[in-house]
Amino acid sequence: MRLVADGVYQLRGFPRDAFNVYLVEDVLVDAGTPLARGRILSQLRRRTVTRHLVTHAHPDHFGASHAICTRLGLPLWCGERDAEAIETGRVPASGVPFKPFVERITSPPAHPVARRLREGDEVAGFRVIDAPGHSPGHIALFRESDRTLILGDVYFNVPRLRPPFDLLTFDPAQNRESMRKLAQLEPSLVLFGHGPPLRDTQRFADFGRSV
Repeated sequence: MRLVADGVYQLRGFPRDAFNVYLVEDVLVDAGTPLARGRILSQLRRRTVTRHLVTHAHPDHFGASHAICTRLGLPLWCGERDAEAIETGRVPASGVPFKPFVERITSPPAHPVARRLREGDEVAGFRVIDAPGHSPGHIALFRESDRTLILGDVYFNVPRLRPPFDLLTFDPAQNRESMRKLAQLEPSLVLFGHGPPLRDTQRFADFGRSV
């Protein structure tokens, strides 16, 4: 686990920076795939964790959520339009050839959603931002004090800064709107679901405005 911003830790993953999980003060943000369960729990062993937030309802972000919430007794929070997918364990298909891909993946265990988040809600000093497209209820987190942005999969940073794959995105056009929206925040630090942290503010803003 490494400190990437004040009160924000990136958990150790495998491969490194591939499926990112963060601890923000006492809030676990995302939970990787089902295979990440043991690795996440071991890193949280001596940490105080009171809540679990999922940026979006995809199997590589809430895969271990049920196991972790059950073991640690955590309430699960997510964007209101992704709550049904997490509570049923079924990811909605998109207009692109997405459904066959999803059906080949073992659905993560479903888990009750304790709070459905909306634009403007506050979580551990971060403001919730609606950023739909990659999933119907995708959310991001932004902290004004140091301009840290945790954006889930609105952008990928592997192998370079780019939009998420259309194949994996519920509504690619809507996601591009969310990319432009987040670029306007002009963050100083960007933390991705996939890829290493980015501190090149100008490159992020320029790319986001160009999509």
